[in-house]
Amino acid sequence: MNIIIKPVITEKMTAMGEKLNRYGFIVDKKANKLQIIAAIKELYGVEVAAVNTMNYSGKLKSRYTKTGIIAGRTKAVKKAIVTLAEGETIDFFSNI
Repeated sequence: MNIIIKPVITEKMTAMGEKLNRYGFIVDKKANKLQIIAAIKELYGVEVAAVNTMNYSGKLKSRYTKTGIIAGRTKAVKKAIVTLAEGETIDFFSNI
């Protein structure tokens, strides 16, 4: 089971990473904090100090087209904010 789906790379999360040493990840909805810590250690080789998780429900979206209204829902996701130990960093942009 893949615990980490993708990192969250936004202006806000990049600023948090630089100032507070916190990084955001979209994770599997069934993953708990211990599994997230183990996956981050294995994937990036860093020491994790704390993990905060939050569940987002999908938003209702509708769109008007020539054939009528199309209604749907976006996916529900679970986000984890990972605080690293002092002196640890993750560089997402090294492969570019």
